[in-house]
Amino acid sequence: MSVPLVIATRESRLALWQAEHVKARLEALGHTVTLLGMTTRGDQILDRTLSKVGGKGLFVKELETALEEGRADLAVHSLKDVPMTLPEGFALACVMAREDPRDAWVSPRYATLAELPEGAVVGTASLRRTVLLRALWPDLRIEPLRGNLDTRLRKLDEGHYAGIVLAAAGLKRLGLGERIRHIFSTGEMLPAAGQGALGIEIRAGRPGLAAALAPLADDATWLTVAAERAVSRALGGSCSMPLAAHATLHDDGALHLRAAWGDPEGAPVLLHAQARAAVADRAAAERLGEQVAAELRAAGAH
Repeated sequence: MSVPLVIATRESRLALWQAEHVKARLEALGHTVTLLGMTTRGDQILDRTLSKVGGKGLFVKELETALEEGRADLAVHSLKDVPMTLPEGFALACVMAREDPRDAWVSPRYATLAELPEGAVVGTASLRRTVLLRALWPDLRIEPLRGNLDTRLRKLDEGHYAGIVLAAAGLKRLGLGERIRHIFSTGEMLPAAGQGALGIEIRAGRPGLAAALAPLADDATWLTVAAERAVSRALGGSCSMPLAAHATLHDDGALHLRAAWGDPEGAPVLLHAQARAAVADRAAAERLGEQVAAELRAAGAH
């Protein structure tokens, strides 16, 4: 039985691509779907880093208000932008198959970071990327870079930066893969929790809607991101903390989770932790994440 649905979405080009992707998938299942475009506080505040103005939750608050008021049924998010603990009354109803979770180096002149001349400026607004870059290349000059993907690329092309670091998934989804000069291995730059995955948020207590979204879910992705997000949640942090967490699911059912934490104000040193275990469900994946978080905390992460 088809259900008419309204998707709340940010109005950036990438957010609209993501919402249109979900819309097409739902329409293929027989549903009637429309989009409700919105501008969030995260889109409006561009002169300060997210960690200083409330974190990436600023990108979802207005969409949650639309769900709460009944103006929309679901919201589509880049999962790495979704707070680790949702407000009461909301639920993560679906996690879709993951795109490339890695980070990408984008530069009009330099094929790799190793080619940068002394004093060259690298742009990123991510505390995670900042601590990872500082650990790999301590002499880098890293400057804040805010705005949606197109805005960041424009600032790069205008010469404000020698290069910038972006999520490979967003570039690929918008057909901008040719802008990528280098994709960092997860050994070089461990991704953010949930990076590359799409999450669908709804109001809690809507089992019919959850059932309608179930065919879009990817169980393997959901297991891996559950472990990754549990690391941050257990450390009491948000998606703006200087933390990386990435899990891979192997054919034997084992989940391998790695995490890294760095102090953006301290020495360019990373704390690492990892664990591997067979997991049968998301609860087990979350326990693995809590174990890794405990190891990081014991090593000095906060």
